[in-house]
Amino acid sequence: MSTPFGIDFGNYSSVIGVARNRGIDVVVNEVSNRATPSLVGFGVKNRYLGEAARSNEISNLKNTVGSLKRILGRKSDDPALEIEKKFITSELVDVEGLAGVKVRFQGEQKTFNSIQLAAMYLNKLKHITTTEIKGNVSDVVIAVPVWYSEVQRRAAADAAIIAGLNPVRIVNDLTAAAVGYGVFKNSELPEDKPRNVAIVDFGHASYSVSIAAFKKGELKILATAYNRDFGGRDVDLAIANHFGKIFQEKYKIDIHSNPKAFSRVLTQAERLKKILSANTSAPFNIESLMNDIDVSASMTREELEEYIQPFLAQIPEPIERALKDAKLTPADLDSIEVIGGSSRIPSVKEKLVEVFGGKSLSFTLNQDEAVARGAAFICAIHSPTVRVRPFKFEDLNIYSVTYSWEKVEGEDVNELEVFPAGGWFPNSKVITLFRTADFDLEARYTHPETLEKGINAWIGKWAVKGVKPSENGEAVAVKVKLRQDPSGFYTVESAYTAEERTVEEEIPFEGELKEGEEAPEPQYKTVKKWFKKDDLTIVHTHTGLDDAAQAKLLEIESQLTSEDKLVADTEDRKNALEEYIYDIRGKIDDLYKDFASDDEKARLREKADAAEEWLYGDGDDATKAQYIAKYEELASIGNVIRGRYLSKIEEERQAKQAAQEAEKQRIMAEKLQAQKAAQAAAQAEAAAKAAEEAGSQDADGDVSIEN
Repeated sequence: MSTPFGIDFGNYSSVIGVARNRGIDVVVNEVSNRATPSLVGFGVKNRYLGEAARSNEISNLKNTVGSLKRILGRKSDDPALEIEKKFITSELVDVEGLAGVKVRFQGEQKTFNSIQLAAMYLNKLKHITTTEIKGNVSDVVIAVPVWYSEVQRRAAADAAIIAGLNPVRIVNDLTAAAVGYGVFKNSELPEDKPRNVAIVDFGHASYSVSIAAFKKGELKILATAYNRDFGGRDVDLAIANHFGKIFQEKYKIDIHSNPKAFSRVLTQAERLKKILSANTSAPFNIESLMNDIDVSASMTREELEEYIQPFLAQIPEPIERALKDAKLTPADLDSIEVIGGSSRIPSVKEKLVEVFGGKSLSFTLNQDEAVARGAAFICAIHSPTVRVRPFKFEDLNIYSVTYSWEKVEGEDVNELEVFPAGGWFPNSKVITLFRTADFDLEARYTHPETLEKGINAWIGKWAVKGVKPSENGEAVAVKVKLRQDPSGFYTVESAYTAEERTVEEEIPFEGELKEGEEAPEPQYKTVKKWFKKDDLTIVHTHTGLDDAAQAKLLEIESQLTSEDKLVADTEDRKNALEEYIYDIRGKIDDLYKDFASDDEKARLREKADAAEEWLYGDGDDATKAQYIAKYEELASIGNVIRGRYLSKIEEERQAKQAAQEAEKQRIMAEKLQAQKAAQAAAQAEAAAKAAEEAGSQDADGDVSIEN
């Protein structure tokens, strides 16, 4: 049985939520953190994923990749990648048209595209989840930014499939947070007039806001706006650049010329930002930053607020746009829920209060975990194994989509705006076309100018096959069902031929019958109705990976996972051998000294010394089998001695146990004897007392008779 789970796919770190019968839990990783760094690193032998990538990041900068969700699904010539080059330390390259990286891995230069990188990371999250819950996972809901296009959503789904997961839904992150709010606040929600709530997410790399209308058991997203290129990392960069100038003046070092030094400053800048969220000033110290120079400085909260004023000035526009699209004012809002790690910055909170007209902010939702919890609940809705309370929600379509087809004689139009911006999804519409042969449909974004630069306006193509003209050669009606599914994907769900027939339809009786009056004879009218004839075949071409490409990348990921496991197992066996060498050395002259002959001790020491010399020499990079063989060679002698020691310990334990049992029996016997003696004494005392009472009665009964 698979446990449904949800992933908040973050730019800095990701959070995993799992749905269980008792509720939604957040999964902790191997170092007990509730968020896992969104990093993928490549080493000499294996990959470093999540926490391991973070630990090796400074020493492995050129081979460590971040900003996974920012580059996912993008083309190699996408203008947005110029922004990411400020934050990604590995080399961005073209990998068969997709953005990717060039890294040194297993002693070779290798390239991986953005979908592969995301799949590697999602596979790591899957492993964390299965380890923590001690069960299987397959169905997953992945929360992505609200500004993701069709291309990026399909890339996220492809990455999940390559990671061995079943993406039941790709959901907007703010919608997932809103679902979490609606579910856990359900008892407080009204049944008639909706509660209007603004949900603001100030994250690591972007900032977004959604206006949601809640009723008991349901939710509708009224408007969404965002700034996709402004987040907490921009604040970190501003702080790092500020200290870069100070260090250049004070210590004559240029941190921008040294990637490792700059990365260390950027990491410290993030820590300082967090400290200043709770304190008015903070030190900034780094040992041996460059050229063996220790640097030190400090910053006050007032100074930080001064440096980030240009960023704070970008906060109002998305909020004002969302309120305008929702046709609401700040006064119409019942609550303003704020999430995202960067929302902890005091000046950000003050600016939000100002933009919302002085309304107080609410932090009902967990700022770091709200999205993951909502995603896990949505996955539970789709799961047959977990029962959850019903909750209906509709998301907002932010881009208009038009379907088009080749015009034939007699048609006035050959395209239709099927899913306009501002509509809700999931949603379906049926169009009727008259055709004598197979035909194609295409979907594209209606207004390419509204898209982010670099995003393809083309969405997909569907070849509808199996169309045959009528017996007299005329065109037949083809009913095509177009759909924007729950993941936001645009598709053609079905297509079939239909024929119009004339039928008699009963007219409903609308009058009232008096008591005892019989209903009049039914009346009928002649109407024309469409009836389904033949299903048609649909061949879909889209922006995502085809089945063959998915299978190929899945095979590569499986192979890399096996290699990572082998490296980890080999390292475990190496550590076990090293531990055994030191352990047996210590015990041979201590615990085991009386259980081995001098010859055995000498041989064991000799083999331990030889194993140690090999381990730190030729055996430093040996195979798993070699480590096991060396371990077993030592253990073949050591275990014999250990067996004697354990036998002696067992004999002593049994002897002690037997002595304890004998002592227990002796005590029980003494207690029993004492009880018997006490019982006999009591019986004797009772008999004596009975005799005494009997003698007293005889004395009282004597009568003397005198003559």
